[in-house]
Amino acid sequence: MGEFFAWGLPIALAVLLVSAGIEDVRKREIANWKNAAIALMAPLWWVAIGLPVWPGMAIQLGIALLVFGLFAAAFAAGMMGGGDVKMIAALALWFPLHSLLWLLVVMSLVGGALTLVMLIDHRRRKNAGQPEIPYGVAIACAALLTLGEPLFNHFG
Repeated sequence: MGEFFAWGLPIALAVLLVSAGIEDVRKREIANWKNAAIALMAPLWWVAIGLPVWPGMAIQLGIALLVFGLFAAAFAAGMMGGGDVKMIAALALWFPLHSLLWLLVVMSLVGGALTLVMLIDHRRRKNAGQPEIPYGVAIACAALLTLGEPLFNHFG
């Protein structure tokens, strides 16, 4: 049963991430149930990988709360959508600190490239106002790359 969770949960996470990215492109929002599912699967993942309650699970919760607070401030400043903030916080429950930092760097790079492409397209079309960036795509891409990193980098 533990082996099923060790493989099944990351696959379920990947499916949710792809679905959330597609939804963000189409609707410019991420359904709350998807973010809730990502967050609620994390404790199952902790058990599957043998993470101890103390300090392991406590650290994951603390990091996720810190990430939520930081990105909630970005939301309050109008820099991110609420679904993006919830998705990042839910993902912070999944990844240890070094992987989460990698995820945030990749997310920033992908998000910057996505923003640049959308700004160029927005100006090319001579649309008024500011373009709405589906940042959930950048978050999902970064999380998928981080999730798959051990598969791609088996040398380290």
